[in-house]
Amino acid sequence: MSQKQLKEAFVSNLNGTSLLEISAGLSLLPLCLLCRGLLLILYYLHHGKPVSSRKYSLLLDFLVLVSPLVFSCTVLSPVIFFIPVILAAFCAGIFSKIYSQTKGEARVPFGQIVKEFQKARLDPECIPAITVFRVYINVLTSISILAVDFPQYPRRYAKAETYGTGAMDLGVGAFIFGNALVCPEVRQKPHGTQPRLSGLARQVFSVWPLIALGAGRLLSVKSIEYHEHTSEYGVHWNFFFTLALVRLAASLLLAIFPKHKAWLVALAVAVLYQLLLSTTSLKMFILHGSDGRGSRLGFLNANREGLFSLFGYLAIYLASVQVGLWLLQRRSSVRGWLEALRGLALAVLVLSVLLQLCQACTEPVSRRMANLPFCTWVLAHCLLLLGFFVLTDLVLVFTKLLVKGSSVPCCWKVVQPPDSGKKHGKEAVLVGRQDKLSQLCLISAINKNQLLFFLLANVMTGAVNILIDTMHSKAAFALCILHLYMFFNCLIMYILHARNIVLKFW
Repeated sequence: MSQKQLKEAFVSNLNGTSLLEISAGLSLLPLCLLCRGLLLILYYLHHGKPVSSRKYSLLLDFLVLVSPLVFSCTVLSPVIFFIPVILAAFCAGIFSKIYSQTKGEARVPFGQIVKEFQKARLDPECIPAITVFRVYINVLTSISILAVDFPQYPRRYAKAETYGTGAMDLGVGAFIFGNALVCPEVRQKPHGTQPRLSGLARQVFSVWPLIALGAGRLLSVKSIEYHEHTSEYGVHWNFFFTLALVRLAASLLLAIFPKHKAWLVALAVAVLYQLLLSTTSLKMFILHGSDGRGSRLGFLNANREGLFSLFGYLAIYLASVQVGLWLLQRRSSVRGWLEALRGLALAVLVLSVLLQLCQACTEPVSRRMANLPFCTWVLAHCLLLLGFFVLTDLVLVFTKLLVKGSSVPCCWKVVQPPDSGKKHGKEAVLVGRQDKLSQLCLISAINKNQLLFFLLANVMTGAVNILIDTMHSKAAFALCILHLYMFFNCLIMYILHARNIVLKFW
């Protein structure tokens, strides 16, 4: 077998992992975020000022937010269930230290602190959990697309061939989910006078970079004979094309139907598509081609997975639009977000039950077909992760109220502290000023140039695979390459952010 065939076989015919293991892996993300926030607050408590050095800020963010994910999906994957417990214990230890020191100074009863926390007013114009969700999905995707080519990356985390739940299967759906959360239909003012068709025209214009990137990827992969997993999207199709067409189709549907009914349109698309899979020969065509032997003759045969999975991804996108609209409802208090957190928990529970019913009544989860169980699974786990991030933000808000004047980048600002009387007026102003000074962080940097970050990760992944025999790499070498790859990518985003450069020209 040629090197190309060996690499294709290395990522083929896989079956995924358990839902529990994926949930355990997802819990690492908010725990890393919480750990970073608590460390920054502890630093402020000891030094009376936030971390001012950009160099140390970048190093802290990378070591706490990114590096643990690289280790957990490679050499530490056999103990993945223990890592969240260790991180949670570490965070609890930091919080205990912060609380014990502040208690010694203020001597405020814990019950009173909780009451003040519930009355705290938050910045209603910003929802950090959405930003963090989108950035972390991008980071996880960037790690996985290169790590999957190393033997240290467990095969069960890679994309399943036909049925199964791999970590990378979830990543594809989560990417769609994250894009829909901030789409124009969500961000548009509810009582705006802008015609729907003009918004659709702007969306048509805005997706041309995705189509150009898809065409560029297709030409580069074919010209250098780069290894590719054909049953993933097809011969000519790729994820850039999927994202572009899903956005266009969703904008068209939301120009016809009211956007506050997006969940009904999503449900109709997903159920009708599943009925076609279950009652017609469509499933056999997607899996085995028109001749039943995997034919790739003709455009439809060649790209059947990419073309027909559009229906499933469209359903995910539309449902995510509904989630985005719900999240952007004006909530300015901690109590309001605690109620929202209960709503998210209820939605996750309902979707988890529906997932079991869907698999029992239809078929297992299949990213290749993007069937109804796949859509349900993606939505359940994305809402779970989003809920984790909201909870993390609330814990950090509580901790910031303990340490007056402290700030954490990409976290809710307390715009009106509960004890914002005359004697604390200066402290309230100080919080706002320090938040502005400390906004330079890795999450903000990646968020400013998300598409560039993803594109750069794809280009660097291709370069590493061409220059290095990843399949036979030792663990130490693989970890070194993965860390250098991620650090270089993050460093470029950080420099662009520091110079306030946004590479967006459409």
